[in-house]
Amino acid sequence: MTDTKPAIESAVPTIEFDHNVTLPVLGHMRQFTELQEQHRPWVRSTTGNGFWVFTDGAMVREALQNPELFSSSSVDLQDPDPPYLWIPEMLDPPVHTKWRQFLAPEFAPKPMTELEPQVRARCVELIEAFADRGHCDFLNDFAYRYPTTIFMELMGLPLEGLEQFLLWEEDILHNPGVDDGTRALNAMIAVQEYFKGIYAERRKEPKDDLVTQSLSWRIDGEPIAESDLLAWCLLMFMAGLDTVAIQLSYSFWHLATHDADRERIVKEPELIPSAVEEFLRAYSFVPTQRKAMRDADFHGCPIKAGEMSLFAIPAACRDPQLFENPHDVILDRAPNNHFAFGAGPHRCLGSHLARRELRMALEEWHRRIPDYRLDPDVEVVEHGGMFGIDRIALRWD
Repeated sequence: MTDTKPAIESAVPTIEFDHNVTLPVLGHMRQFTELQEQHRPWVRSTTGNGFWVFTDGAMVREALQNPELFSSSSVDLQDPDPPYLWIPEMLDPPVHTKWRQFLAPEFAPKPMTELEPQVRARCVELIEAFADRGHCDFLNDFAYRYPTTIFMELMGLPLEGLEQFLLWEEDILHNPGVDDGTRALNAMIAVQEYFKGIYAERRKEPKDDLVTQSLSWRIDGEPIAESDLLAWCLLMFMAGLDTVAIQLSYSFWHLATHDADRERIVKEPELIPSAVEEFLRAYSFVPTQRKAMRDADFHGCPIKAGEMSLFAIPAACRDPQLFENPHDVILDRAPNNHFAFGAGPHRCLGSHLARRELRMALEEWHRRIPDYRLDPDVEVVEHGGMFGIDRIALRWD
């Protein structure tokens, strides 16, 4: 990377690029792939207020490892100064580092391994509820409920609130472009109000959960302000509920439409950990956004302070310069150095839990339902933004 005077702006290529649209399944993946093919390594989008789009895989990885230039203080392409805060995602080092020191031990491999019996039991319970039915609405019957209930148990929350949690999740994460953002903002406020009540309860009656533990955290010797704890809970809510569900939907869409891969998973369950990594790579769905903190020439891109950039991880994880046959799903691909969980200091904190949830879902589902297919009467479409499948219906005999 070079960090000198900006390049001549008149040479900057521009396009209109909007990833907040509804498309047929894999439409956004094709959109990002075409963008990489036509505009490597970067291009300027004139959509809305304008932003940079980086498509080169190595460049994306490098940028995400440079929070001094590319800040997480905004993750909204159209708003460099959003009216909300997600902790620790929208913090930069050194404050971000202090939060990670609290959280990293809670989500390290050892405690996540100890959690496996609980995760597996929840997974089995959900699958057995519809296994004899012969069909399911995959997202609503399984993919959303599975990680959401695990998150609620980690946080010490009553499962009776599950349906409300799913409604908030829909408003925050799955309504791009439906209004001016009011619905999502109102849902975020509602989530924080909910956790405000939970904190009041934990101060009176502590429990063995993350909410109670967070009351003992100190930064520079001082207790963390409740507003920051609520911002942390909001991020945990969004990350814990949605990302695993979306990844599951793509994994099962693939297996429902690729008989040979599904049969191989059933006959060779020892392949499942490798298959999880390949699904993460091939169906990466998080296009990460960052805010420039100063004027810079980043590999020829004339960035100015305050401008937003989109780092196309979905394209980067299918970059032919990094992966052989990148558009083929190879269940035993090795090596597989994808960065679906991001890179740098903001790399996904919950990756160890996510991998276990994904692995156990594939194991337990295929023990009980080895042969399934898409319901031909239900169209599979994707929403935009942090894109994902809106609905996937499965049937089996």
